[in-house]
Amino acid sequence: MQFGYTILYVPDVPATLKFYAAAFGLTTRFLHEGGDYGELETGSTALAFSAHHLMQQLGKNPQAANAHAPSFEIALCTPDVPQALERAIAAGAKPMRPAEVMPWGQTIAYVADINGFLVELCTPMG
Repeated sequence: MQFGYTILYVPDVPATLKFYAAAFGLTTRFLHEGGDYGELETGSTALAFSAHHLMQQLGKNPQAANAHAPSFEIALCTPDVPQALERAIAAGAKPMRPAEVMPWGQTIAYVADINGFLVELCTPMG
């Protein structure tokens, strides 16, 4: 098997795509004409978003994300974590943890996106 994509459930897909462009420099790969599903250019594995109302129509019960009690995180690699952190906050991300160098040498920081999803900004490993 191969990991294909992750879909996050959000209230507003176009607003989320716009935020990820401004905060992290990611571009939209696809946005459905109805605006209820979209994907970002993130390499071979897509990061996608689907509207809460669409998921409800499909019989799911999506819940709002909570960066203070996350069930997962999105990790975005960058060579300059402090600069990425500043950009994300300027675009509306909520700071969760300042940039710091970890004992294994990786620099990390955390923000919450506009939907409450926890996003790790980190230098690449190795």
